[in-house]
This record gives sequence, structure tokens and C-alpha cells, in this order.
Amino acid sequence: HFPSLPIIALTATADATTRRDILSQLSIPDAPVFLSSFDRPNLSLTVLPGRKRIEQIEDFLSRHRGESWIIYCLSRKSCESVSEALERKWYKSAYYHAGMPSGERMIIQDAFLKDDIEIIVATVAFGMGIDKPDVRFVIHYDAPKSLEGYYQETGRSGRDGLEGNCIMFYSHDDIVKLDKFNKDKPVTERDNAKHLLNEMVSYATLGTC
Repeated sequence: HFPSLPIIALTATADATTRRDILSQLSIPDAPVFLSSFDRPNLSLTVLPGRKRIEQIEDFLSRHRGESWIIYCLSRKSCESVSEALERKWYKSAYYHAGMPSGERMIIQDAFLKDDIEIIVATVAFGMGIDKPDVRFVIHYDAPKSLEGYYQETGRSGRDGLEGNCIMFYSHDDIVKLDKFNKDKPVTERDNAKHLLNEMVSYATLGTC
């Protein structure tokens, strides 16, 4: 209806397949594409063995009290249990997931932005539109579903330009669990999810920096 209207599509972390899909969906397949670097030199990315995860997190926390943290978990149940474990150690922690009433989620989000809560333990439901510049740590308690999602979530750390620490716990069991989630998807979706998981495994098991 508006053939002369200019169109611009913007995204922070789309891979090549997603970029092609965006152009196709908007019916602008020949539009010029401008890419900038994904590099965030103030962020450090670390992969650690997924053993005794709570103990490892508590060790980091004991050396960085008073700083802002986001801990991502795959399931709502994990969010609650991890947050409760940290609260028992007297950390100012709260959990956040889509199964909670929206009013309760808003209260927790505001408390985090005001530094009344220092640790949010959340599913990927938390983070979109959250612009807290001084998040120092983003921890993935479970391996993420894709590198694209992982990069997007780590990007919530160090937005003030200061040091941000991104730590991912990894074990093969995480990948097996994620693969089971995909078994009921249509074949094309399942194959794509498998490809994304394989990329995740390749990253997590790299022997070099």
C-alpha cells in the first residue's frame, strides 16, 4: 500500500540465515545489508565444566559482593532452586520467569534496576528491553540453545563500557537435555535446532581461545 515508504530492518545478533529470512519476510530481498563487528572487547567469555555449579557461583559471588548479576537457567524450576540456594547464603537474589504474574515480575525487575536485588536468576524471559549498564556478570547455569542466543544474553553485561564477565557452565548432559526438547518439532525445525546445538558444542569444547 505504501510503495515509496523507506524500510530499514535493525537487529543486534542475527546470523546469515536469519538476515536472509528478514529480507524475505519484508519482501526486500535486494536491499543493501550493513554489518558491524560483534566484538565487545570489555567482555570476557569463559566456559567451565558443569560440575558443582552452585559452589562455583558462590565462590565467584564471595569475591564480588555488591555487584549486579544475571544467572540464566533453562527451566523455571532451576531458576527457583538456584535463587533459593543463594538466598540461603544471604545473597540478595530473586528469580524471574514467564510463569510468574506480570505484576510480580515488574516488582522484581524494578528492584534489580534500583540495586535492591543484586542477583536475578532467570529464564530467557528476562533481559529484552532491560538496560542496566552495570551488570558485571552474566552466568549461564545451563548451556544455551544457540550461539546467537548466548551472544545476545552475554551482551547484557558491561554496557557501561567497563569489564563484564560472561561464564557458561557446560556438560554433555546439557546438550542431551536440549536435544530431547527438540524431538517433537517438525523435521526442518529439528534439523536446524540440531545444527545450532552442534555449533554450541563446538564453541564450548574449543581447545583454544
